[in-house]
Amino acid sequence: MTERRVRLFKNGRNQAVRIPREFELPGDEAIMRKEGDRLMIEPAAPQSLLALLSTLQPLDEDFAPIEDARPERSEL
Repeated sequence: MTERRVRLFKNGRNQAVRIPREFELPGDEAIMRKEGDRLMIEPAAPQSLLALLSTLQPLDEDFAPIEDARPERSEL
């Protein structure tokens, strides 16, 4: 197991820690949980498109109708 001593610091009212390069996580989000005295940090799985779409507000706008034209046949 790789291990490294790091320093804790304050960032406003939060306690923070810099993650050394060899421990960098992919992406820009992580899951953090506490198990007893241990603090566990792991990469967050990317959200599905449906999960992302469910967070969006509905549009209150009427759109003009779009004619569903059939494609023209090309002669080869």
